[in-house]
Amino acid sequence: METTRKVIMVLMSCFFLCCLTGNAQILDPKETAKGKATDRTNSRIDQGIDAGFDKIEEGIGSLFKKKKKGDGKEKAPREEEDEEAAEEQREKSPEVAAVPQKPRLESVTQYDFVPGDQILYFDDFSQDAIGDFPALWTTNGSGEVKTVNLAEGHWFHMNGTDAAYSYAKMLALPGNFIFEFDIIPDAGYEDGQTLTFYEEDPEHPEEMNTDLYPGIKGLHIAIRKEGWETKGYWNDPDKDWLTGQGKKNPVSLEQVNHVIIWIQKRRVRIYHQGAKVLDMPTNIHEGTVFNRFRFSGWDSESFPMVSNLKITTAAPDTRSKLITEGKLVTYGITFDVNKADIKPESYGTLKSIADVLKENAGVKVKIVGHTDSDGDDALNLDLSRRRAESVRKELSTTFGVDASCMQTEGAGESQPVAPNDTPENKSRNRRVEFIKL
Repeated sequence: METTRKVIMVLMSCFFLCCLTGNAQILDPKETAKGKATDRTNSRIDQGIDAGFDKIEEGIGSLFKKKKKGDGKEKAPREEEDEEAAEEQREKSPEVAAVPQKPRLESVTQYDFVPGDQILYFDDFSQDAIGDFPALWTTNGSGEVKTVNLAEGHWFHMNGTDAAYSYAKMLALPGNFIFEFDIIPDAGYEDGQTLTFYEEDPEHPEEMNTDLYPGIKGLHIAIRKEGWETKGYWNDPDKDWLTGQGKKNPVSLEQVNHVIIWIQKRRVRIYHQGAKVLDMPTNIHEGTVFNRFRFSGWDSESFPMVSNLKITTAAPDTRSKLITEGKLVTYGITFDVNKADIKPESYGTLKSIADVLKENAGVKVKIVGHTDSDGDDALNLDLSRRRAESVRKELSTTFGVDASCMQTEGAGESQPVAPNDTPENKSRNRRVEFIKL
């Protein structure tokens, strides 16, 4: 057997000598093969060398593959691999190769909230000059309004270390409300930013409260790189913390993240990236009445940006509003800036309307789009028409509502419900209405 192997190796060496002498750029393995053959003859003890040599033989052998019929030359191993891969791809059926395209809104089926029909607060910092600190906010650190390359509009960059950022006015928040905002965490975002809703102490009111646990009672919502944490607190030594935690869908760094927080008396739900990421039924102490909120970042070197902060009342009675009263005004159907593309977080609102329309099959409605007064009148009118049509198509294609029961109309900026003088009032004018016919 050993003699046979030596003969094979001598033949291999001769073959390489003949094939490669004319090409100076290719390495001649003759001396290596000859040396290894001698080693194998003289020593059968070193099994490691044998194993390595077998690998070399295997590699050299791959150069001796048979030619395919009709081929005038031998193919390199890479060429054969490419052809084999192409052949495998051709053998796949179209059904297997095709990637199914899902409707755009199916990714948010776990969004079970529907924003209310009243806007209690809105701020996109559009009233503030670039480079200024927002006029309606206060801090013990530093910050400024900026533009970013990732998204349109103005963004509040909270760039102070160990700082708190408070909305300067008190808000009479109901027991059931929804808070939405966009946040762009920077590359150094680790411990993250904490959003706090709290009930101010009426005996010691503070526009800028830098306490770790401000007010009488409150709720901390930690928005961290690794996930979500909540803590309901009461500044009473006899009261325990009420904590919650969620690891699903943490915020993505250097990207726009749309976060939704639904407060329902003692219950806290958080939504992000098309899913509910936290749901705590008893996360807030009994009797808490929130009237202030702030962002803070203690012991953190992260400096995120926020924009499009909005607080709405809880979900309206869709059935009563549309069927009984004959008109439903919704702020829960939202669109990309200056576009008719419906945002994924609109799923809950669209589904609730679709349910009512399908349960009342004989009802016909007119969908009317409205805009604020920013921009050209004619462009706003066209935009409102396209948005109304997008809603009709989504209700029909995704939710199965009979398209013949829906008409569309665009009103543009012609029917404001509030003066177009502040970001909050402009947000009230950007709406979709359903009118029973």
